[in-house]
Amino acid sequence: MPGEQGKTVTHGLILRDTDTKETDKILTVLTAEMGKISVIARGARRKNSRLAAACQLFAWSEMTLYRRGNWYYLDAAEPEELFSGLQKDLVRFSLAAYLAELTEFVAGEETEAGELLRLLLNGLYALGNLGRDPALVKPAFTFRLLALAGFEPLCDGCAVCGAETARDPVLDAVQGVVHCRECGEGGGEKLPLSAACVTALEHILHGPSRRLYSFTLGPEDLELLDRAAEGFAAAQLERSFRTLGYYKAILI
Repeated sequence: MPGEQGKTVTHGLILRDTDTKETDKILTVLTAEMGKISVIARGARRKNSRLAAACQLFAWSEMTLYRRGNWYYLDAAEPEELFSGLQKDLVRFSLAAYLAELTEFVAGEETEAGELLRLLLNGLYALGNLGRDPALVKPAFTFRLLALAGFEPLCDGCAVCGAETARDPVLDAVQGVVHCRECGEGGGEKLPLSAACVTALEHILHGPSRRLYSFTLGPEDLELLDRAAEGFAAAQLERSFRTLGYYKAILI
């Protein structure tokens, strides 16, 4: 919201921080009202800087900004949540970085992003504060994020033969539909699922956001769902993510 003397007060989450010059940082910040914005934090790397805490990755803060040309500058910031639990666990931290990179890619610049922001905040809270299984959070977050970004897969029965329940289901990563394995045509990546995966996917896509991670799957089904989420994201977004490779390397 507009503040005094042309300043803007908003809440923002740090998606990425980059060192610049001797003591400054360039922050990629996600806000509800302005979407994704770039913010210069002058002196944020100085020892005892009053901005330091609010300029670290995943910091959620009330920010006072002012604008000059194409850039926002950070005038003041009050951290409200630093997700310190993520800093203590490399697996959770690296997965959180991947969730943030995914969100950064689909978020529009200076476009309302309230739902994306809530999804990411809840994902970070689930990982860092609630101790949810990263193997469950990752596919659930990915499918829900893609749905919010306009890439929701159709999983209500077989998209080819019309059966209410797809037999031996697979997800067509390019077409974004679930169908019976025997109904599939040649070409395109077909990602195997199970009946339990399809049920979980319906919950992820259509269930209440506050219960996004309130489902259970056995290890084999969870692995199938995760592979489907990764393959679907790669096909729909047409790019790879550096943080995903880092997360996988840590798990080895």
